[in-house]
Amino acid sequence: MIRAGLGFLMLLPATVWAQGLIIPPGYDPARELPAPTVVAPSVVAQVQEIVTDAPGAMLRALDRISGLTTDLELAAGETAVYRRLSVTLAECRYPPEDATAKAFARLVIIDTSSAEEKFNGWMISDSPALSAMDDARYDVWLIRCKID
Repeated sequence: MIRAGLGFLMLLPATVWAQGLIIPPGYDPARELPAPTVVAPSVVAQVQEIVTDAPGAMLRALDRISGLTTDLELAAGETAVYRRLSVTLAECRYPPEDATAKAFARLVIIDTSSAEEKFNGWMISDSPALSAMDDARYDVWLIRCKID
């Protein structure tokens, strides 16, 4: 029993050091950190140029109780009402090489019965669960940007 207690006390300093509670002598945190990565302005400009603005978007709304879906076509800046939801499309963008599958849209969705904001952000068409609206009854997701 005493040996087990002594063994524990011998391991204690190593455990405390591993948790960062004791700083070993000669440790320099500035030397241990990686250098920050700087992105050149030309790279940022190239990334900004790979998407195209669309004049509108196609959204799909689902009533989970009835199982009925409704397609909503919105122009940029337009608001549509679906049941008790007010859906506003701020903008829709897509990469020129794949306009149908990889669209993303800035949406604001408000529950008109309680004036609660249900969603405010970007939705991505090929990853709808990544930024989904949180509502017990309704789902709204982006299908594609409307380019025609």
